Amino acid sequence: MANNQDEPLSPAPLPDGRRFLNDRLDWNLLRTYLVIVQEGSVSRAAARLHLTQPAVSQALKRLEEQLDRGLIIRRGPRFALTEAGEEVARIASDLYGNVSRLGAALERSTETVVGKVRMLTISRIQSRCYDDFLADFHRRFPRVELEIDVMRSSDIISSLLQKTATLGLALCRIPQPKLEQRVLLQQRYAFFCGRRHPLFGRSDLSLADLQGENFVSFTSDQIGGSLSPLTIFRDQQGFTGRIVASSPSLEEIRRLVGAGYGIGCLPQHVVTDDVAAGELWRLPPGEGVADVDVHLLWHREQRMTQAETALLEGFQHLLATTEVTARL
Repeated sequence: MANNQDEPLSPAPLPDGRRFLNDRLDWNLLRTYLVIVQEGSVSRAAARLHLTQPAVSQALKRLEEQLDRGLIIRRGPRFALTEAGEEVARIASDLYGNVSRLGAALERSTETVVGKVRMLTISRIQSRCYDDFLADFHRRFPRVELEIDVMRSSDIISSLLQKTATLGLALCRIPQPKLEQRVLLQQRYAFFCGRRHPLFGRSDLSLADLQGENFVSFTSDQIGGSLSPLTIFRDQQGFTGRIVASSPSLEEIRRLVGAGYGIGCLPQHVVTDDVAAGELWRLPPGEGVADVDVHLLWHREQRMTQAETALLEGFQHLLATTEVTARL
């Protein structure tokens, strides 16, 4: 007998494997896997999730067993993603982005988000992705007022610990127990000199040629400071030049290097235009000096307003859906 045309047709049954995944796959396993991929390390993922390293490794193993696919190829302390691992990471990132917006979307459906958010940042953060994020946030929440103060990283961390600000963008070499910390930007620092410096324009230089040169230095460029990797590099290479000028401001360091006070370490991507314009000259080593990350920071116990929560959720969505290499 023919089916009644008014009767809805039953959907075709899913294959057993797909039905199992739809019904039984644990979102927490996907979330853990996504953090492993973002951090590039099981140990760092464990620290971020406040779990033990064996617990994170076990979660990865359970996910691979449920999917019946290997996701990661281990190579000593590093790992690479398999083809299946890359696809699962992409899908997990999309899922996390949607889930992270769900609560906020339901809450904001009944009322307009209004309020003021105080955010602290270091100077001269150069990122088109960050600029686009701020533009999108203002479009979505036009009645949220942002107050952004520029400070040294140490002062930003101190203010967040005292709960006098909502969020901070800062260098944070040593994790703070009370602060949540996520990498926003990965910056590669390298040596530069200005056009008034004797080394400007020379392409025949080696690292040894820099060892006696004087330096322009960040005030946080000291052992224990947020930029101490730069000090460690100079000490390891046997540099003997003295510090002739210093500042906590990246813009002032760039100005002093350009004025010929000495050579200095600056983020490569920030001074690209200065190099192209002939104001600064890139010096050895070719691979740069050190990677220094800019982190998004907030106090995990701070009670936030609706406006503050909206900004933090927006940042977390940005980090979950954008590769760190694409944020500069």
